[in-house]
Amino acid sequence: MSVTAAQGFRAAGVTAGLKDSGKPDISLVVNEGPSSAAAAVFTSNRCKAHPVIWSEQAIKGGSARAIILNSGGANCYTGPEGFAATHRTAERVAEHLGIGAIDVQVCSTGLIGRLLDEQKVLAGVDAAFAALSPEGGHDAATAIMTTDTVDKQATAGGDGWVIGGMAKGAGMLAPALATMLVVITTDADVDATTLDTALRSATAVSFDRLDSDGCQSTNDTVLVMASGASGVSPDPDEFTEALTTVCRDLALQLLADAEGADHEIAITTINAASEADALEVGRSVARSNLFKTAIYGKDPNWGRILASVGTTTAQFDPIDLDVAVNDVWVCRNSGVGESIDLVDLEPRSVTVTIDLKAGDHSATIWTNDLTHAYVHENSAYST
Repeated sequence: MSVTAAQGFRAAGVTAGLKDSGKPDISLVVNEGPSSAAAAVFTSNRCKAHPVIWSEQAIKGGSARAIILNSGGANCYTGPEGFAATHRTAERVAEHLGIGAIDVQVCSTGLIGRLLDEQKVLAGVDAAFAALSPEGGHDAATAIMTTDTVDKQATAGGDGWVIGGMAKGAGMLAPALATMLVVITTDADVDATTLDTALRSATAVSFDRLDSDGCQSTNDTVLVMASGASGVSPDPDEFTEALTTVCRDLALQLLADAEGADHEIAITTINAASEADALEVGRSVARSNLFKTAIYGKDPNWGRILASVGTTTAQFDPIDLDVAVNDVWVCRNSGVGESIDLVDLEPRSVTVTIDLKAGDHSATIWTNDLTHAYVHENSAYST
């Protein structure tokens, strides 16, 4: 039930005709309280879509009663008309709910530079409001899909309280989120400050660790809303752990659905001088097209891994690095290790371990291979 797993939430997903495919394209999630605490993180791309600009301001008070999302158009670089459309969309939701527009978050996803048909969006808002249901989580998750092949939902929780989430995203998965829209709900009684701290902690080790293709989106949003309907106030650390579980689950679902991918790759850097070094090394390898195409070709080419490590500022001795692919240490002391013939790259899941021998910190970056299908998918984007 994803976003409606928690008490105090209703959701809906409907078709407004924004997508050429005719598939569902408007999603609405409403927090019925009693609490309206909320927190969000957004893309760090300086080129932001109109809904992000609106929502960044609206969330500053730490409150949100609803979020309206559309697929079929990013509403980015659509001029003053585009921002006005975002505002009017929030106002339309607010009218239905008897709240202020400032309490409505807005998200869009799809092609940049295409002005949305505002009348279709507003009619979609009306239809979504009419369809709101405590069982509407699946429909809401389906309506935000673009190139996604499956909807993404996850739940976790504790004694007497629940966290539920939905996400969309299948390409442009790069850090400082990814090209994603994520809505998370909880019936725990949690204040806005605690929500914000927990969310930033959770996204830092989940969505921010995705680096599918090095391309960063303009519309990324991760929102968490707390209804307080359970009446339970969990320990902040316990809540953060559960929220991290949901975020990591959704992040790995995004990775598994990455456009055209044949392999999901976990790159773990160990024995680094700092976590920042471990992240830099992992990200450098994840963004190497040479490495990604080698994995696609089922070639455990560790030389391409070392070449990427060498472009970083991390502390290490270039002549004393170890690399394992699927637990086979193919490189020892920056030289030939075990036979690459021992590495089986037929399975979809791949692990790469890089030992810097410079400290005691580690970090994992998740990526995927680069395939013909990815090029085809992104050569002619459609909705």
